[in-house]
Amino acid sequence: MTSPSAPAIATSRQLARAVLEQVERERAFANRALSAALDRARALSPEERGLGTELVYGVLRRQVRLDRALEAVSDRGLTGLDPRVRIVLRVAAYQILFLDRIPAYAAVNEAVEACKGLRSGQRLAGLANALLRRLADRGEPPLPDPTRDPLGHLVEADGLPEWLARLAIDELGGAEAIAFGATIGVPAPLALRANRLRIDRAGLLARLAEERPGAELTPSEIAPDGVLVRRIDSPFLTHAFSDGLFAVADVGAQIVAELCGAAPGERILDACAGLGGKSVHLAALAGNEAEIDAADIAPAKLRQARELSRRLGVQGLTTVTADLTKPWPDPARRYHRVLLDAPCSGLGVLRRHPEALTRRAPADLAALAVAQSRMLETVAPLVLPGGSLIYSVCTFERQECEAVIETFLRSHPMFRIEQDAGWAGASQPRSDVPWAALTDTHGYLRTWPHRHDADAFFAVRLRAAAAPLR
Repeated sequence: MTSPSAPAIATSRQLARAVLEQVERERAFANRALSAALDRARALSPEERGLGTELVYGVLRRQVRLDRALEAVSDRGLTGLDPRVRIVLRVAAYQILFLDRIPAYAAVNEAVEACKGLRSGQRLAGLANALLRRLADRGEPPLPDPTRDPLGHLVEADGLPEWLARLAIDELGGAEAIAFGATIGVPAPLALRANRLRIDRAGLLARLAEERPGAELTPSEIAPDGVLVRRIDSPFLTHAFSDGLFAVADVGAQIVAELCGAAPGERILDACAGLGGKSVHLAALAGNEAEIDAADIAPAKLRQARELSRRLGVQGLTTVTADLTKPWPDPARRYHRVLLDAPCSGLGVLRRHPEALTRRAPADLAALAVAQSRMLETVAPLVLPGGSLIYSVCTFERQECEAVIETFLRSHPMFRIEQDAGWAGASQPRSDVPWAALTDTHGYLRTWPHRHDADAFFAVRLRAAAAPLR
């Protein structure tokens, strides 16, 4: 947590530097640190708040590229510098290289003044002045050609660590990996889901257009209730929000809930519910006529899930505090559908959480896969005969995706992957989702930012045998 004695924030650059220091020093999540900083800086104008937000995410998305450009104009490199100085330089370099609306001299002068407030201020101010003026004169060095050197381009232009760049190329091929990497460097849209308990997507689009005429509103091509929003001011202060007409949910996450499905009269478990986004979506799919247990290990998240359900008018939702690495608290309760959106490496949400670019390592993936397999073992016995088990993660690397499912199926022959040919009756997901375009021949579903303007999700739907196998 930030100290109560934290210095007052008077400008967008001060806000950005304070948040970036917290992200680096405390390994804070950028969205939470930024939200707290904006709350403390209520005197900032909307324009200054917007610029501060852009600087935070711009620097995190382009950090490797910014450091590369600064190293090219430095005689001694950046490694030995105070971390606060590096952040000052990055914020200024981002303005020089990527924000045409800010004159280079203004970015340089502001950075020089910021350095004067640090220990050895005059010396650091001189260093910052020299480096940033050189950068403004020379620009950044040429980047690797994406066609000839896709690996080098992903690493140096998009900031992917080499192991992750290789993984993306292996999964997508060079050209598509370049398209995927490019999405990390640009802001993701705000993704909304029309709350069908109160309004359909067309109605939501009309309401938002009326309240925020300057917003760019685009219906999602894959999520039938999804709306992608750009250039919108204060969406959470709209009547549409207070009236419970929409929830915030990436369209990839919406597709996971659609894959799970829901029908009136069913009992459904959202086993890692978090803030409840998928739980309330399932309630809407069932027309508020299903019993839904939203489980999570964090009581604070479940409190927010209850608040969300009240705002949206959801009924039949119960929250359950549960640790999926331990036995289920009520083993006698069984469910028609169980959704396990498991904790994962988060490699599919890098455009929303660019700080993860420097926080994940290959060694993390095997440990996460073990934990995910353990969670599947916990929830599998809770599925009724003939019921469905949906596994999803917001990543694309196969250790946490296909490999987890293949291991699970070898030890649980009563489950099989259910492809669209096997969907029938009340269990059939909605036909207005382009399932064939999202699902491969094995029944594995994936969404991608460069294909679908969605986070990179993996999901699969398993069907339990109608009777125990002998």
